[in-house]
Amino acid sequence: MYQAILLDVYGTLVHDDESSVNDVCVQVADLIAVDPSAIAAEWSRRLEASAEMAYGAGFRTLADLTLGSLTEAVANFGASVELEPICRKQLHSWRHPPLYDDSRPFLDAVTVPVCLVSDVDQDDLTAVLRWHDIAVAAAVTSEEARAYKPRPEPFQLALARLGLGPGDVIHIGNSASSDVAGAAALGIDTAFLDRAGDGLPPGATATYTAATLTALLPQVLPC
Repeated sequence: MYQAILLDVYGTLVHDDESSVNDVCVQVADLIAVDPSAIAAEWSRRLEASAEMAYGAGFRTLADLTLGSLTEAVANFGASVELEPICRKQLHSWRHPPLYDDSRPFLDAVTVPVCLVSDVDQDDLTAVLRWHDIAVAAAVTSEEARAYKPRPEPFQLALARLGLGPGDVIHIGNSASSDVAGAAALGIDTAFLDRAGDGLPPGATATYTAATLTALLPQVLPC
């Protein structure tokens, strides 16, 4: 069976920042008289595009990308707003997200090394691990890898830190593109964590699919 587990963090181990994102969009919408859903869509599109270009020498932290892409989104609607104070709560939420109920039982049951692979800034992940008193064998952030998933650099750095190859590990995550497609491109087995029950998009496949982390224990524990 697998010699180690690569594990996504936000949306997989801890809750993502959907609530904070929604709050930002509502506040900005009130200021510039644009529907919050339109701001959210434009912001998401620009953030994803910015992350795709932020690698190697062109790397930018997630905090920088988040604020920069929102600034661009607001400008697209012909407005200009001081956004840093509005985004402050969202950025703070990255350090104190709630832990999913199944996360602690999963980590307690796993008997092989776990390496976290997260598209977050280093100080934020360090704060999360301290906040929840989580100890793992290794952790990789986009800031350390100088790239964001689904690019190969975060997964490659994780394998290097574990001293293992693609066939030795499984990657678990909740994103069909960043986690499943990114890991599979390197020949890594994948587990799609489908907490929302939406399923994988057409054409996407994962080695395993489950609604909870604990449901994956039979697949990831040594026989």
